[in-house]
Amino acid sequence: MKKQHSFIFSILFTAAFVTLAACQKDQKPETAAQSEIPEETLAQIKAKGFSTNNVRAYNGGYIVENDIFLDQESLTTESSTPNVRIAEVEQYRTNNLVRNLPRVIRIKVSNLGAAYIQGTDLAIQRYNALGLNITFQRVTSGSANITIKGFYEGPSGGFITLGYAGFPTRNGNPYSSVNMNTHPQAYGSNPDVQYVGSVIQHELGHCIGFRHTDYMNRAFSCGASGAGNEGAGSIGAVHIPGTPTGPDAGSWMLACSNGGNQTFNANDIIALNYLY
Repeated sequence: MKKQHSFIFSILFTAAFVTLAACQKDQKPETAAQSEIPEETLAQIKAKGFSTNNVRAYNGGYIVENDIFLDQESLTTESSTPNVRIAEVEQYRTNNLVRNLPRVIRIKVSNLGAAYIQGTDLAIQRYNALGLNITFQRVTSGSANITIKGFYEGPSGGFITLGYAGFPTRNGNPYSSVNMNTHPQAYGSNPDVQYVGSVIQHELGHCIGFRHTDYMNRAFSCGASGAGNEGAGSIGAVHIPGTPTGPDAGSWMLACSNGGNQTFNANDIIALNYLY
């Protein structure tokens, strides 16, 4: 998820947040970085159903839409699931979802401070309060399904990345990591637990198969500098029945956020209950 960053007044949060965008804070396109991405790779990203604006090479893969991580396997694996595209602002899922329900998803926080641990506990509490067929449990030892870890990256182009994650695997497991920015301009020197927890909540949404609510028109939450259609492609953007066909300002899966505490709204809960 991303968040827009003012160099006059520092804002604390935006989507990985794919955001919340999952994601990252919103960023303007970085033409220099973009020019370094091979055309073949950009074509693969587009075919998967993601915007090719502001693509960044990172850790052996690529961050797209500011908070979604695609590794080489994600780019080359073909999906056999039909894609559905609905040109509205509503709830969307990927083709792959977490399977073998009911299921407990174990989460470990690795080498991060107290605010990130407490934020993880807050996000877990919010999901578990819904009574879904997936529940989350934070563990301090043993194996984990999702590891929350840090990276350090300052603002660029007017935005700063708050966090990023990926989507479930083809065999029905959640994406295995959530990456949270530890740069002080992401969350400040004394991170607010509700703010951090809201970003983690958003990124966990990606891990279990949710796309951005405004994937068809990112300008809804990101403004003109973040406008664009993320596309469906082989990753999928499947409308979740029962969610609205108009703008949904309070959704926890909007591509960008102005910061602060943001949790599930009524339509988010409908979507989560429908899938899980």
